[in-house]
Amino acid sequence: MARTILVTGGAGFIGSSLAIEFKGRYPDRRVVAFDNLRRRGAELNVIRLRAAQVDFRHGDVRLDADLAPFRDDLDLIIECSAEPSVLAGRDGQVRYVVDTNLGGCVNCLELARSAGAAFVFLSTSRVYPTATLCGLRYEDRGDRFELLDDQSVPGASSRGIAETFPLDGARTLYGTTKLASELLIAEYVDMFNLRAIVNRCGVVSGPWQMGHAEQGVFAHWMVAHMFERPLAYIGFGGQGHQVRDVLHVADLADLIDLQLAQRETLRGEVLNAGGGPANSVSLLEFTRKCETLTGTRLAIASRPDTRPGDVPVYITDNSRIHARFGWAPKRSVDAIAADLHRWIRDHEGALRAALT
Repeated sequence: MARTILVTGGAGFIGSSLAIEFKGRYPDRRVVAFDNLRRRGAELNVIRLRAAQVDFRHGDVRLDADLAPFRDDLDLIIECSAEPSVLAGRDGQVRYVVDTNLGGCVNCLELARSAGAAFVFLSTSRVYPTATLCGLRYEDRGDRFELLDDQSVPGASSRGIAETFPLDGARTLYGTTKLASELLIAEYVDMFNLRAIVNRCGVVSGPWQMGHAEQGVFAHWMVAHMFERPLAYIGFGGQGHQVRDVLHVADLADLIDLQLAQRETLRGEVLNAGGGPANSVSLLEFTRKCETLTGTRLAIASRPDTRPGDVPVYITDNSRIHARFGWAPKRSVDAIAADLHRWIRDHEGALRAALT
């Protein structure tokens, strides 16, 4: 049986975390982390990967020739590569986003098809249209926005957003390229009997996430408190009441492991995977957690104007994925915050150098 697991985007936060986790769970398998090292802080993850005996290979998913050496002895592709910023392309630099997120997925699908490998694709909640999400009914309850149960849009309730949520409308270039990739995966499953699954992830966080204001916001928030750097509540009145659910990357690894145990049954299902209502938190609430853990109280600026692509509240309805795999997140927001704080404290010098 083929033994290689290829993780694309393998020096990013999610990719490196999964590669290290799966090497630990399956030590006799070759695990390869494949990355172009474009993102800041990726060099720190390369050190971690090699220490964990993960085989790092520098390359770009946009280039089929870079992926060609993995056609032999390939059992599984976990496709984590992406340009994930919600603002990507708004500066007119569209080509990199499309070529990486969509063209790169095509190259990975071709690799999986030729090698007969299973295919796990990490998509995003950003496939759901921005205007429709912004139009949902919610209440401001003092420190957070809360979705109401009574919604006129299918697939939306106080439990969060389900897979039946309508897909018509604009959704950021990042979300569009991921949705287009989902459609291509469905064709490969139909035409070539590819064993595949699509996980539409909400916010994922945990140690080694080099976050910033557009992506990885919870890690960014904790780093700012630890290093006493400026922060701002941006949009929706500038009070920090916007809400996201957050999933620990270790819970994502547990989910993928469950899916791989049933790889022969995978037929391209598209499933939401997030922290869910119990792991939802507003920026204001997360600020308080950061203050408690760090002992730092920042004067956070208020910028009321909402940026393009932002939504006031997003929570994942995990009902379908729980029914399919019996999976639910185990790690709380408090656990995620504590893990972030411990990681920054233990690697303060390296992180200060990498994130300045």
